Amino acid sequence: MDQGEKPEQIKLNGVVPGHKPSLELWFHDSVEISHGCRLSIKVKDVLCHYKSEFQEIAIFETEKMGRMLVLDNTIMLAEFDESAYHEMIVHVPLLVHPRPRRVLVIGGGDGGTVREILKHPEVEQVDLCEIDGEVVKACRRFLPSLAFCLDHPKVKIFYEDGARFIKKKPGSYDIIIVDSTDPVGPGQILFQAPFYEDMKTALTEEGIAVTQCESFYFHRHVIEGVGSFARKIFPQTRYYYTLVPTYPSGVIGFLFCSMKYDPLRDLSEGRASGIEGLTYYTPELHRASFTLPHFAKALFRR
Repeated sequence: MDQGEKPEQIKLNGVVPGHKPSLELWFHDSVEISHGCRLSIKVKDVLCHYKSEFQEIAIFETEKMGRMLVLDNTIMLAEFDESAYHEMIVHVPLLVHPRPRRVLVIGGGDGGTVREILKHPEVEQVDLCEIDGEVVKACRRFLPSLAFCLDHPKVKIFYEDGARFIKKKPGSYDIIIVDSTDPVGPGQILFQAPFYEDMKTALTEEGIAVTQCESFYFHRHVIEGVGSFARKIFPQTRYYYTLVPTYPSGVIGFLFCSMKYDPLRDLSEGRASGIEGLTYYTPELHRASFTLPHFAKALFRR
């Protein structure tokens, strides 16, 4: 999209942004979770809905779940439960690494991950690499509860492809967090072995990377595939998860990849007690999140 060009405004079920429908309007997530089932959420208003260069962006005011960000007809977050995702993708690695000074976020243009990182005073630098600047623009306007932190002086935003960006940053980061979409479209490369190799190179000798790694209920092939090559690249890999009701499966997982530190042994409970504004994360939940159902543990034995 050219600089200054207005995004294309498109209708959603005949409703234009800013129009409050007189009839009931429901959003149906495009992800078919199992045997023809989908998650549907009642919408009060369409705040924005348009196509960027990379994807279709929409933000809705929902009936019960607050504001909700949708990319390519797939729910990315809702204010109702986004803390369960953002707190777990951030505080697990940052409370395991003893000195997380430099942090890279790939994706995460809504700002929720950056917001949680900035709750750690020892962090000196946060680089956000987001391929689609329109996501940042939309969230600054319509999701300020997350995006307000993007103006913090510790934060620098790069509008680039994350897979290309880290190739230029050897040994640069203590923590890398990949807050990505699903492995389709622009996000597909982030679930492949060369990207994990480049993450390892971009980390310091004691670095930790955490990546969004789908649901163990409905994306077992993805988890098996990523786990099979990640454990050959990193000295330690562990899968953990969180509960997010507005995701179609209700569960989303992360892959913890570490050069040195163990996610259970090296957890700093003292630092955890000093973090303010938490609604989901606790040290007890941190430990429990690595305890997997029997069928999920089997995904990592192959």
